[in-house]
Amino acid sequence: MTDDNEPPESKLTRSKQRWAREGKFLTGKITRPEEQRLPPGQHLTRDWPVLDLGMLPNVTQEHWRLDVFGAVEQTIYWTFAQFQAQPQTQFVSDIHCVTTWSRYDNQWEGLATRDLLAACRPREEARFVVLHSYDGYTTNLPLEDFAAEDALLAHSSSGKPLEHEHGGPVRLVVPHLYFWKSAKWLQRIEFVADDAPGFWEVRGYHNRGDPWTEQRYSED
Repeated sequence: MTDDNEPPESKLTRSKQRWAREGKFLTGKITRPEEQRLPPGQHLTRDWPVLDLGMLPNVTQEHWRLDVFGAVEQTIYWTFAQFQAQPQTQFVSDIHCVTTWSRYDNQWEGLATRDLLAACRPREEARFVVLHSYDGYTTNLPLEDFAAEDALLAHSSSGKPLEHEHGGPVRLVVPHLYFWKSAKWLQRIEFVADDAPGFWEVRGYHNRGDPWTEQRYSED
């Protein structure tokens, strides 16, 4: 069954599905995060590579909206101004992409996911979160990963508004998972009782994506 809002296939999409089938970039090494900052199979870069589904959604701060719904006590529908009026937090974190690059000491500003949880108050049955993006992209997270201490909805990077190519006006940042879990161009956050694998998760990528155990691809 195909979602009418599902983004079109692109050359990058086809390539990354092939990588999943072939197990590309897997090293077989196991590294504990407290012993080594760089996860296995990764290399450092100072650049910030741009990876997407081949289409940039036309969304500005003026037209951006965030809808938080599902198994929550308080649904939310914020404009960008209302979003910025919430408690603001700054984090510095590393990011790790499944395509093997890592980038250290990224500076973020935005709404901590724990503050979002305090605002929407997930119901007892909420165990997973599904992120929906303006380009039709989706990805899924267990609630405990979404609620990580350094996870946030970022609107700024290095003291400047988040560039459109990197997911602005607002993107999710969950540093302890591969970066495909940190959805760009965030539009809707859905709290659900049952897991709902997203765009890459149904195309051969791991359902969780822990860089330190190389959870790059599905084990099925």
